[in-house]
Amino acid sequence: MLELIRNGTAVTRADMARYTGLARSTVSQRLEPLIARQLVHEIGASSPTGGRPGTVLAFNPGAGALLVADIETQRSRLAVSDLAGVVLEAETVALGSARGPEDLLEHLDHRFLALLKRAGRRLTDVRGVGVAVPGPVAEADGVAATSPHLPGWDGFPIRDWLAARYDATTVVDKRANLMALGEHTTYWAEVQHLLFVIAGNEIACGIVAAGELCRGAQGSAGEIGHLPIADRAGVTCACGNQDCLEAVAGRSAIEARLGVEDVVALAHAAEPDAVAAVRQAGRRIGEALSTCVSFFEPEAIVVGGELARASQPLFAGIREQMARRSLPVGTESIRIVTSRLGERAAIVGAARLLAEQVLMPEAIDRSLRVA
Repeated sequence: MLELIRNGTAVTRADMARYTGLARSTVSQRLEPLIARQLVHEIGASSPTGGRPGTVLAFNPGAGALLVADIETQRSRLAVSDLAGVVLEAETVALGSARGPEDLLEHLDHRFLALLKRAGRRLTDVRGVGVAVPGPVAEADGVAATSPHLPGWDGFPIRDWLAARYDATTVVDKRANLMALGEHTTYWAEVQHLLFVIAGNEIACGIVAAGELCRGAQGSAGEIGHLPIADRAGVTCACGNQDCLEAVAGRSAIEARLGVEDVVALAHAAEPDAVAAVRQAGRRIGEALSTCVSFFEPEAIVVGGELARASQPLFAGIREQMARRSLPVGTESIRIVTSRLGERAAIVGAARLLAEQVLMPEAIDRSLRVA
């Protein structure tokens, strides 16, 4: 019933009875616990063409709070949202996965409590906690896999750690997946096949196939940053292999070669070496995406991350290489665009995924039984 109210299919008791085939008395009986838990509230009379007006039922997103975090190597973004995924409070802290799992998660736990207070919410209001990390996560158990961006996290049970701290639904996923989900559900819902590419210190891809996230058997689908590139630069990647895409086209790799601290700012200022380096990074990313296009044929490719802010040279390089290496049938209709959510993409995706899990009929039934 909650889902019918949320999506607008049935917004009065009469609607609910017609749609479900249940008696009005049964409908009212089943709505009582949802109203008592404030998940549903009554907002006034409908305007039927005749007869007694019915009270309109509405989902109440303020009935709980969600805690979400987007962890990068050197910084983390945190937010408190309502059950509709609307952010109530947010902040960025200069601590990331390089700190190690327990140290970082302890700190984020304290920051979450402060954010809840600022949002006027209590710990007992928390219905779910979601975390995005810069590397693969086993979906079945929320355990971190080996990744250069998660030093010391390999095998760490992130979901179990969160579940021990919060009496709430917990989700853990790769940043690229949640960025893809955030962008897809916000701006590309009509698209069935989409790739979201992070182009920054981390290069990775989130895959939406047939409208759903595709994570792979063990959660590592889309790790394009560790595909080998063709022009054999002889660079050793943090993963141990040579000439991985991330090792030659990642932001930190570019800045190390140029001896600069902010290649994106320099590219914006039209500094020739920075513009050339970002365009070359785009070519190398385009090389990897050409393989992805031949294999997957997406309708859209959305690019986010720090390098996407230097959009002109980066996208010129991507399009140049894709035009050269892909079949026209695979590329002529693909839209290649910058992320519209930008730095908020993973936070939005985590909140959306968490809200769907918290509000699943099975989860609502369990919470009502416990209450």
